[in-house]
Amino acid sequence: MNEYTLPIFFGLAAGTISRLIMLRTDYRQYPTYLHGKIIHVAIGFIAAGLGTIAVPAILEEEFTAITFLTVAASQFREVRNMERDTLTELDHYELVTRGKTYIEGIAIAFESRNYLVIMTSLFTTFSYLMFNVWVAAIVAIVSMFLSRLMMAGGKLKDLVDIEYMEPRFEGSGLYVDNIYIMNIGLPERQKEVLKYGMGFILKPKNFDARSTIANLGQRQAVLHDLSTALGVYRDSGTPALVPLAKRDLDDGRIGIFVLPQHRDAQRAIRVIGAVPTLENAIRMPMERRRKEG
Repeated sequence: MNEYTLPIFFGLAAGTISRLIMLRTDYRQYPTYLHGKIIHVAIGFIAAGLGTIAVPAILEEEFTAITFLTVAASQFREVRNMERDTLTELDHYELVTRGKTYIEGIAIAFESRNYLVIMTSLFTTFSYLMFNVWVAAIVAIVSMFLSRLMMAGGKLKDLVDIEYMEPRFEGSGLYVDNIYIMNIGLPERQKEVLKYGMGFILKPKNFDARSTIANLGQRQAVLHDLSTALGVYRDSGTPALVPLAKRDLDDGRIGIFVLPQHRDAQRAIRVIGAVPTLENAIRMPMERRRKEG
């Protein structure tokens, strides 16, 4: 056993535990249990190994060995592509799709978490070699906490106020508050919509939020998460029962119309608030104005 054995095992363990902390299956049921988790834990273990080995390579002045980190980056990019392709194919079979923006956000998250694992194992191993096991343990805990914090991201409740609103009809037009949703002419369908339908108004807290929630991908993410958490009263071939999100062009509010199997307004509001703010949907026109001013 040489001087690097224990630090390597310690860093490897810290990185793998970090990936386990960041890996969870929530109401969206992704990654799947059990095989989806096994894939990501295995890739996280490999990432931890890469971060750990980098430190002894640098200390031994084997700088050419660091080039394998560039190979790792390309491999983790393949993880992103794998997630994107898999979720895109599965999306065709969802009653309420995730949408391409949501899928890209998930794929980016899975790629970035492997880089966080590399940094955790690298800092932990370096601390062990430079100081001692106790300092390494503290560094590992702080790194895991920061990784978990960075994984969280923003939530929709930070951008909007959410209000429950009963859907209504004016003639054949379906409305949530004063926001037009769609036209339903059949009386039977109208009765179903009024019986099972629920409406919500998302009021942006500022101008930047108005631009962000206007994004079609962000709206589709809300509809998907709501339908996943509460179920959806529809089947294929029933376009009148499709959940929709429409925008008030005057003030930027979003009207959400869904037909859940479990009608619980408070739970639905919590689900909408917990929808992640998609990175590709974020817009900050006010920030640009301040810089230009």
